Amino acid sequence: MALKKKLRAMLPSCFMSKSHPLKSKKHVPNQHSSAQRLSLSDISDPGSPLSADDISNSLIGSNLHIFTLAELRVLTHDFSSSNFLGEGGFGPVYKGFVDDRTRPGLKAQPVAVKLLDLEGTQGYREWLTEVIFLGQLRHPHLVKLIGYCCEDQHRLLVYEYMARGNLENQLFRRFSISLPWLTRIEIAAGAARGLAFLHGEEKPVIYRDFKSSNILLDSDYTAKLSDFGLAKDGPEGDDTHVTTRVMGTHGYAAPEYIMTGHLTTRSDVYSFGVVLLELLTGKRAVDKSRPSREQNLVEWARPLLKDLHKIDKIMDPKLDGQYSSEGAKKAATLAYQCLSHRARSRPTMDGVVKMLDNILDLKDDIPVGPFVYIVPKEGKMAAEAHELTSEKTKGHVKNEEEKRVPGNNGREEEDDDDDDERAAELKKKKNGNGCQRGRKGHTHKHRIRSRAVYSDTALYTNLRKEFKLPKAKEFKIVKMDACPSQSKCT
Repeated sequence: MALKKKLRAMLPSCFMSKSHPLKSKKHVPNQHSSAQRLSLSDISDPGSPLSADDISNSLIGSNLHIFTLAELRVLTHDFSSSNFLGEGGFGPVYKGFVDDRTRPGLKAQPVAVKLLDLEGTQGYREWLTEVIFLGQLRHPHLVKLIGYCCEDQHRLLVYEYMARGNLENQLFRRFSISLPWLTRIEIAAGAARGLAFLHGEEKPVIYRDFKSSNILLDSDYTAKLSDFGLAKDGPEGDDTHVTTRVMGTHGYAAPEYIMTGHLTTRSDVYSFGVVLLELLTGKRAVDKSRPSREQNLVEWARPLLKDLHKIDKIMDPKLDGQYSSEGAKKAATLAYQCLSHRARSRPTMDGVVKMLDNILDLKDDIPVGPFVYIVPKEGKMAAEAHELTSEKTKGHVKNEEEKRVPGNNGREEEDDDDDDERAAELKKKKNGNGCQRGRKGHTHKHRIRSRAVYSDTALYTNLRKEFKLPKAKEFKIVKMDACPSQSKCT
């Protein structure tokens, strides 16, 4: 009876009769410290959603809002397709918006509403697991659970909205901007801190489904762990492992867990090593479209991680060499240690965090990217040259006219200038016959190709005439393959 009273106080909507809709909109108060966190082991059989004896007071220490289904319909515009964000094993996810009008004291912010698919691969147990863990655990690198809905057969969760989606999309989506080297390491370090926090709890939590699609990114690329539906309480006391049925995602699960069902915190370390390898190589953990020997990323890349001289061969081509060579070697070494076949040989997540922090400090040897200069079109270049010389030309015209004396002298100066212009034009035609032929019959109104080289020549000619600069020295260009000997080329 005591458990039933506590349960009704914590999850009132789950015990409402179908004929009596939820009226309470108050959030669960924070009454206890995190040291009193309850776990799944405190629940005898979480598979029965409406039995008071099946759920303990698992929300102690939480601050969760209880939403009605009607409220969530309003937040998501009746789960409109325009607000659809994606779908996973739990069910579809929609974007919404909450503020103090939705619930007094609630900060105005976008939210993600996850709806349990009653016909999906997960069910009530996974929903309850997320409520139990995220309802009590708070950390900068864990996604924040704002509230939930438990009305009739409907089960929904309301999270903070993560603007950049998950790491999988950012890393592998086609036509997406490549993540820079330091951003990748910062994401890895953030996810590692989240795992280290879970493993360091008084009652350790094993995440069990660590993968790139479960790492969410906010607008600043801060990594946060989400989807705790498969999380499990770790061993306590003298126990070395937890025995459970094998669950997770192919390509990420530790080999000893697959073979024996023995689950430890080092199982999460192996999964982290797979994600770190994805960040280094830009390849998915499993990809059937790759050659047969490369379809499993760990089987293909792990032998190469031992030879630090071959690290460049496995690095993501999208990085284009813009990464710390020393940092890449250290990250490869860390990935190799995390992917050890012996669980005890893998580092702890606290050790992983320290190593990643050291890699983040290696910034001096990151090559500077190439400088890209976009050459303006001829029309634009000529206009700029005209603006530069127009004012000075106007000032010199009057002076030139005053200096000219009627007779041969003034005429000779004009003839010299005309000769220079004709000589420059003949030179352009002589050296640019190929370009002239290419432009013959050109009828387009707007020119597409750049003509900066000709504009520079015209600009120099104008400036030389106005300011009496010396003529540019001419060079004869000789093709090397046409030279019979080295002496003749000189």
